[in-house]
Amino acid sequence: MTRKIEKARVAVVTGGTRGIGASISETLHKFGYKVAATYMGNDKAAEEFKAKTGIEAVFKFDVADYEACAENIAKIEKQLGPVDVLVNNAGITRDCFLHKMTPKQWNEVLRTNLDSVFNMTQLVISGMRDRGFGRVVSISSINGLSGAMGQTNYAAAKAGIIGFSKSLALEVAAKGVTVNVIAPGYIDTDMVRAVDPSILEKIVAKIPVKKLGNAEGIARLVAFLADEHNGFTTGATFNVNGGQYLT
Repeated sequence: MTRKIEKARVAVVTGGTRGIGASISETLHKFGYKVAATYMGNDKAAEEFKAKTGIEAVFKFDVADYEACAENIAKIEKQLGPVDVLVNNAGITRDCFLHKMTPKQWNEVLRTNLDSVFNMTQLVISGMRDRGFGRVVSISSINGLSGAMGQTNYAAAKAGIIGFSKSLALEVAAKGVTVNVIAPGYIDTDMVRAVDPSILEKIVAKIPVKKLGNAEGIARLVAFLADEHNGFTTGATFNVNGGQYLT
């Protein structure tokens, strides 16, 4: 069972003020981490998140922009200390069949969902290696494993996260740094609940457990992977999808 950490380590959660990211941020905060949550556009949601969780270290920037990431990682480390845990959670969708997809739709998704993982991880990995400790957890998706109609961009990015993480896990395994992936299925968030009820009903019907997942379950798994005593789990992809896609 994941327990409260022994020292106040610093955790950065991208896309950390809404949905799954907010639950991850709140859970890590409760376990004693000094959490910095990033977001891109929804100021109202960010303020509500701060009020609800008591997490004051909230940073607004575009994780697809390397220079913005570098600038804000420096701010976070000045305010909280060196980054021990990075959770790459930020993501967007621009769904469209490939024959109609524009370069803009492709590039926006690849930049936000995959380039951001490079940007944020590359900026903290040297420090983790030097200190002999680090945890990188990236949020992929069931659709990065199974594919999905209308999501060539999204599925490519989410599949890319898995290959990236396996390769990095090998590079840093001897340095006390672990790198893992969580691939959620359909989770009960505002985004999923916004789907037309008739469509959502069909989605749930295809899930063997016959219900949506919950964000706290994902957050608890992140906390397990981030635990300072869990140094033997690395290069793994955890499928959390209610049995909808088994590998």
